[in-house]
Amino acid sequence: MNKSLLTNLLALTALILGYSLDHEILLFAGLFAFSGAITNWLAIHMLFEKVPGLYGSGVIPARFEDFKLGIKNLMMEQFFTAENIDRFLSKELDSKTQIDLQPVIEQIDLEPSFDGLVDVILASDFGAMLNMLGGKTALEPLKQPFIAKMQQAMFDISQQDDFRQNLKAQLEQPNMINDIRDNVDSIIVQRLNELTPELVKQIVQQMIKQHLGWLVVWGGVFGGIIGVLSALISQA
Repeated sequence: MNKSLLTNLLALTALILGYSLDHEILLFAGLFAFSGAITNWLAIHMLFEKVPGLYGSGVIPARFEDFKLGIKNLMMEQFFTAENIDRFLSKELDSKTQIDLQPVIEQIDLEPSFDGLVDVILASDFGAMLNMLGGKTALEPLKQPFIAKMQQAMFDISQQDDFRQNLKAQLEQPNMINDIRDNVDSIIVQRLNELTPELVKQIVQQMIKQHLGWLVVWGGVFGGIIGVLSALISQA
């Protein structure tokens, strides 16, 4: 059962029993416990929902633009700083683990390179001789072996230490790091623009509402203690 609801029900039960049995200590304990629990519950509810007549309620969905801006500033000023990006790149490029560029290389379209090579051959002194053997069509079977060899050569180059050092030097250029930050900033802004007030409310609720429920519990507990002390003082 929801702990907030359970706390309110227990406090209300104590209040009713204390009134019915004319038991002052139980009555005061229930009254103060219910007052503390229901007040804290209403305060939590007002964070997420607009309550007519209560100024300031529904503050989280109402200020969702500030919420989005806060997320962006947190990401850019705490995580994606120029220093953190430079530190990450240095760590990755200086690590013993080689940078695996093979997936990137495999996505490169090398057919234009092969076509350009064929055009150069056809325009050379060998062009006339090649035309006698079928021209451009005669070189077509060489396309896939050429592409495979080029990919392997590019991969081998990417694993060389001088390539890694040159890559590191280029990535650590101030303009490059600024470009990375600008791209990250654009991605964050694009994703945040997809948020709606309702979605912001759901995100915050999922993060903190479960823990805020303890405010209701402790409000009831301390309210009950204050109620018991008040009853004892009134009887003294």
